[in-house]
Amino acid sequence: MNGLAVENILEMQGICKDFPGVHALSNVDLAVRRGEIHAIVGENGAGKSTLMKIVSGAYRRDRGQVLFRGQPVEIRSPLDAQALGIAIIYQEFSLAPHLSAGANIFIANEPRGRLPGFIDRGKIRSESARLFAQLGVDIDPATEIRRLSICQQQITEIARALLMATTLLVMDEPTSALPEEEVRLLFTVIRRLKAEGMTILYISHNLDEVLEIADRITVLRDGVRIDTVPAATSNREAIIRMMVGRDVERTQVRSQVALGDEVLRVTGLSRAGAVKEVSFSLRGGEILGLGGLLGAGRTELLRCVFGADRKYAGSVHVGGRAVTIRQPLDAVRAGIGFVPEDRKQQGLFLGLSVRENLTAACLDRVAIGGFLRRRDESELVDHYVRSLDIRVSSQEQKAVNLSGGNQQKVILSRWLALEPKVLLLDDPTRGIDVGARASIHELIKKLADQGLGVVFVSSELPELLEICDRIMVMAGGSIVAEFPR
Repeated sequence: MNGLAVENILEMQGICKDFPGVHALSNVDLAVRRGEIHAIVGENGAGKSTLMKIVSGAYRRDRGQVLFRGQPVEIRSPLDAQALGIAIIYQEFSLAPHLSAGANIFIANEPRGRLPGFIDRGKIRSESARLFAQLGVDIDPATEIRRLSICQQQITEIARALLMATTLLVMDEPTSALPEEEVRLLFTVIRRLKAEGMTILYISHNLDEVLEIADRITVLRDGVRIDTVPAATSNREAIIRMMVGRDVERTQVRSQVALGDEVLRVTGLSRAGAVKEVSFSLRGGEILGLGGLLGAGRTELLRCVFGADRKYAGSVHVGGRAVTIRQPLDAVRAGIGFVPEDRKQQGLFLGLSVRENLTAACLDRVAIGGFLRRRDESELVDHYVRSLDIRVSSQEQKAVNLSGGNQQKVILSRWLALEPKVLLLDDPTRGIDVGARASIHELIKKLADQGLGVVFVSSELPELLEICDRIMVMAGGSIVAEFPR
């Protein structure tokens, strides 16, 4: 640096933020250099998203100071952040699926046409095309968002940030739903943004990707900044050690186990445009992996088995007995539990407490004559909070305030309380940190050892290889290959 001070585009000094029963951030300092890719990592609940929401104006800090381009600033709302040139792209996109890519880029900033009350659609198309070309991608601005891939939708959000003259872009888990080839495309776009002078704050649980894309890495643990290190001189093990405060061993490949009787048989299951003549069986104590690319039909298959989507052909047997599953309640009564891919939209009642979420499917166990036995309910919740190590301030803590890993454990507990024969898991470790992932892996293996049959969907092949006894591969809605241990 030739003795010259490095220019920081963003400085956060002594940032504190508290929620009811939770110290989310405690005296956090962060310095982000102009034009760098700066990664923020940590376990679920470490404070990453809270810190970024303060940067973007979604949250107000309780104490501390924020400097942008060397000047103290007050970021009271997303509009304040936008005025400074700060934008955030959340894991759940804020796009209108039925509008075109161009319309989404210009939403709330539509150029006026020649006549009052009209929009200049020609300018929207031409400017959107220019922004996509600047990012080095070929996307037709007239295409509806719902017809674009997840990566193309991500790039559309980036194009919208370019339109707003963004100088600091926050990206929250940008690759969590992307297949490998689209991760490469997104990284190319991010590096192009950096070359043009934009600063990127990058939140991710994928440490291999962080080490590849970032210039520097800041590690948070329990709301405290542990350190900021250059990515080029760090490694995965050192980052994990800072994140969790100890060494975390990778999950060991599951050893050969004695399997029980058949607990699930699916024959000729089909759903128009999604699942085609799928047949398989599952034995007690077996972890059956389901792999394939995004859109292969894995999620649709599990939803059909569980009755969340209606099948038009095929049969399901549980424990050797034919069952008719027209809705999820039928599956629950047959002894099938289902943890969906999108825990926030499909798995949790975010505004309800941990207690209410955990017992939602088994109220008959803790009620007499339609009245809840609160003591029995509390004892049931305590049992699963202890046995699954769910970190909560109390049973009444809202599910929305839990970390991703703890949210996932609450959903698992809900189904375990029903004592099912079969558990369907759709990408259960997506978007959770390495420590919580290892904990969930061990829990799944323990449940299988107790005789539960598990169908495990994952987008990560190493994960399937680590914990599964058998792997089926899907493509185009069909089973195309099967690999025993």
